[in-house]
Amino acid sequence: MDNPVIIFGANEMGKATLEIFESNGVVVYGFLDDDVSKHGQEMSGVSVLGKTDDDGFLKLIGKKCEGFIAVDDRDLRKGLVKLMVERRKKMPVNAIHRNAEIATSAHIGHGNFVNNGVVIGSNAKIGNHCLLNTNSTIDFSAKLGDLVQVGAGSVIGNEAEIEDNVFIGSGVTIVSGVKVGKGARIGAGSVVIAEVKANTTVFGNPAKEV
Repeated sequence: MDNPVIIFGANEMGKATLEIFESNGVVVYGFLDDDVSKHGQEMSGVSVLGKTDDDGFLKLIGKKCEGFIAVDDRDLRKGLVKLMVERRKKMPVNAIHRNAEIATSAHIGHGNFVNNGVVIGSNAKIGNHCLLNTNSTIDFSAKLGDLVQVGAGSVIGNEAEIEDNVFIGSGVTIVSGVKVGKGARIGAGSVVIAEVKANTTVFGNPAKEV
């Protein structure tokens, strides 16, 4: 990536994103955050420039800078993606740690957060704006929709299908071929051996609806 990046979100995820870009030698221009008490301060040596809708900084995106949304709240994340696309006609870039292992045949969309130790297998498909946390594994031919969050250490088995807006807690195992419906939530440490219906919450080993 030749251009520097503006990170939306001066928070703990923002710090992790900064480290990802620095691990790849990418310059971070600054942070944008709606908490005015942070403006003018530095986080890990990088300045918090202003609010997320500040046109003075937004106009740099697509010309001199790229943008990344470092927010784990799904609705806020969607709103900031919409803001960038509508104002600047640009999708957020991916933040992929240099220590992630991604098969050459895997397909990855836009605006994804891929942290240290993540493994993405051959022919796996990752949608847009997903969060893949430390040491999570997306096995071969698995499919993730948009805005999927995968907790640290979780394993998505081969040929599993995870639809949009799914939350998967830390240490979850989803066995091969299982389908998880849109908007579902899977509690930390669960083992999912059967289909999870849309908009349901499951927990346990084996995972059951709660």
